[in-house]
Amino acid sequence: MSDIAGGDKIKKVVRQTYGGIAGRVLRRTAEASCCGPAPSPCCCGPSEATAALADIARIYTTDELAGLPESVTSAALGCGNPVALAELKPGEVVLDLGSGGGIDCFLAAQKVGPQGRVIGVDMTPEMILLAQRNAKKVGATNVEFRYGEMENIPLPDESVDVIISNCVINLSLDKDAVFREAYRVLRPGGRMSISDIVLYGELPPAIRERPDAWAACVAGALQESEYVDKMRAAGFERIEVLSRDFVEPDSVIASVRIKAYKPGPGNSCT
Repeated sequence: MSDIAGGDKIKKVVRQTYGGIAGRVLRRTAEASCCGPAPSPCCCGPSEATAALADIARIYTTDELAGLPESVTSAALGCGNPVALAELKPGEVVLDLGSGGGIDCFLAAQKVGPQGRVIGVDMTPEMILLAQRNAKKVGATNVEFRYGEMENIPLPDESVDVIISNCVINLSLDKDAVFREAYRVLRPGGRMSISDIVLYGELPPAIRERPDAWAACVAGALQESEYVDKMRAAGFERIEVLSRDFVEPDSVIASVRIKAYKPGPGNSCT
């Protein structure tokens, strides 16, 4: 069941919004030659790419961003760095829910090494295309991208060690299904590392029904307590909110970092 009425319209707007972002990045990188000796307004000077790089520099370290092409950094739309939280180990299999242009997948791939594997799932065809092209650019041979929805993850039961997600679960209209699916595909003892948007107060009802506000990662956000309760209801244990970063001092909106575990050997709290 959807969290609100009009779910199909909201999903369509979310898909169009992020598909549009991916499309612009694809076109800009295809037209990069216009930024030669004779500058053209199509991609030179102050741009989305410049603004995006300045924004994500608050989230990722200089070392993490080093060597990543503009087609990766300008499509980095998250609110945190779940890879830094995940404590990835060589050889692990990682799933990124809502992988976008692929930045977190590529960072995770470096951590798990050639013996490990990273799978990105995204519901936006344009983002999948962008991420696949980005993987070739960065030489990430242990990364693959699959079209799919996080409410119905296209992976077998107990097939991944770690799930990461960066400011995407708030976009889902059925967050219970997202956490159930995450629990299903994790191996016993597996863990989930999330950066996402949550609330600490009420939004005006009119905001909740605006598709553009959903696409902006605001209208679909849950109260922190409700978010954690949904994770616990799916079966997760040792759920910990590690940080809260409010948009403004008096805002009810914050980005959080959350870590949780699926019970397993040496990992159960019972």
